[in-house]
Amino acid sequence: MTLDLARLAAIDVHVHAEVSCHDPEDPVMAQFFDAASAYFKAPRERPKMPEIAQIYREQNIAFCLFTVDCESGVGAKRVSNYEVAEFAAANSDVCIPFASIDPRKGRMGAREARDLIENHGVRGFKFHAIMQDCHPADRVGYPIYEVIAEYGLPAIFHTGHSGMGTGMRGGGGLRLKYGRPMLVDDVAVDFPDMKIILAHPSWPWVDESLSMALHKENVFIDLSGWSPKYFPPQIVRYANGQLRHKMMFGSDFPLIRPDKWIEAARGIGFKDEVMPGIMKDNAARVLGLAG
Repeated sequence: MTLDLARLAAIDVHVHAEVSCHDPEDPVMAQFFDAASAYFKAPRERPKMPEIAQIYREQNIAFCLFTVDCESGVGAKRVSNYEVAEFAAANSDVCIPFASIDPRKGRMGAREARDLIENHGVRGFKFHAIMQDCHPADRVGYPIYEVIAEYGLPAIFHTGHSGMGTGMRGGGGLRLKYGRPMLVDDVAVDFPDMKIILAHPSWPWVDESLSMALHKENVFIDLSGWSPKYFPPQIVRYANGQLRHKMMFGSDFPLIRPDKWIEAARGIGFKDEVMPGIMKDNAARVLGLAG
């Protein structure tokens, strides 16, 4: 099976593999899943990877799949990047493997990143500074970024508020300050060959993401984590104008279903001529699937 770009209706750049097909759900992570499900009013049960692939295959949508490695910051066992990569290889008609490595793993994390890229087909990386309890530009993570930049691959950085920890005592110990988009600006400067995708509309710092995507050639925005009907108006305005080639469809599945996101996006004012870019073409270029 191979990914047929011409056949696809869309590419979802933001899909979570939150439970392993082999290992039980981590009890520490379960607390955060409970909080996120309550915040998003989403089902508590997390789908396993085969179910995710089935949903996306039925909708003719490819998706970037990743876990979040927060072993140092939260103390929760991660879903293996190698499990994600193996699953993606067996479902390559719809699944694009991303990996997540805790920045605090430093040079050992860089070794894992290189192995995943060279030997397991990984096409990008996901960082979640709030869950990882680490400033995005902390030099401890730079060895990992160096590997990603060497291969010219994209890295998704969570920005804005986080459903993880919302409503928990002390926010589950998570610090929202690490979700400020501008904290990633140093990374964009120091690694100009790494494509940076700022995840979510970045509320309450929406304008920081827009400014960075406008200013930095290597910075893009995915529109996941919110129903489009709640987007701030400047998101739509810039998507229809100066940032029409920088915005990408992302759902944040399983918390938001792709079909629900797409349905809502059709009624908020995106111009007809920019929708193909948002839904597929911009992501295809960033992922190296198209010229």
